[in-house]
Amino acid sequence: MAAQPSPYAERVARVPVREDEIAVRGGRTRLWVYGPEDAAHRVVFLHGLRGDHHGLEPILAHLDGVRVLVPDLPAFGASPPLPGDRHDVAGYAAWARDLLIAVAPSGDAVLAGHSFGSIVAAAALAGDAAPAVRGLVLVNPIAASALTGPRRVMTGLTVLHHRVAAALPERAGTWLLRHPLVTRIASVAMATTRDAELRRWIHAEHDRYFSTFADRRTLLEAFHASVRHDVGESAAAIGVPTLLVAAERDDIAPLPAQQALAGRFADARLAVVPTTGHLAHYEAPAAVAREVDAFLAALR
Repeated sequence: MAAQPSPYAERVARVPVREDEIAVRGGRTRLWVYGPEDAAHRVVFLHGLRGDHHGLEPILAHLDGVRVLVPDLPAFGASPPLPGDRHDVAGYAAWARDLLIAVAPSGDAVLAGHSFGSIVAAAALAGDAAPAVRGLVLVNPIAASALTGPRRVMTGLTVLHHRVAAALPERAGTWLLRHPLVTRIASVAMATTRDAELRRWIHAEHDRYFSTFADRRTLLEAFHASVRHDVGESAAAIGVPTLLVAAERDDIAPLPAQQALAGRFADARLAVVPTTGHLAHYEAPAAVAREVDAFLAALR
């Protein structure tokens, strides 16, 4: 079967990109650097659970004149697991802090995160150990624990699925976590677009990248972190200007919870992308990019 063409392929192809690898916390992190070297703004963008750098390309392709650094989170995509840390919020936050110090030592970058990446990004900037950055951007931020949200029944079933996978012998458990039917169920549940071609491409993207995690142990650590934690745990300790990009139809991170979350930051603005859900990076990347561009311009 022919690959489903990306609706953003032409724009993505026009963006200069190079692949790099850097040492972080005793391990190696694969990193993709998009955009011009002389860009006025630099953004370090963290992807969501079970994704990799490809998922953020539709957004960065609409960010003209911005340099965007997108690492594959450890244990996902092309980055191997962390050698000395758990793949939980604390472990990923420590990794993100060291990553920022390595790629933006002068503090001139903006940190961004989508979905689970929003939890990690917020935790990385909370407290005295936070590295210097110009601002924080959270796209589809996890405003409340998935265990208490409107999809808590679905979340409960997903937790059960992961517990069964954990109880099985490793080979069988990993097979269950990577099963294509599980990927398709998750993809169908998250997609909100009525555009049939776009839906097919989203499903194809998840088929390609949703199962590129390193192993069962690290995936289970990251998954349980994703459903037990939220951005609100870190919000009050973040002092930099913050942009929350919510989606009107996001039932993983519902709009009322986003509105409440915005009030917990010292300096935050909430932007709402209409008629889309938790996959705003796939369904409405131009709208997300416009909000990010406006935020970057205001930082000057």
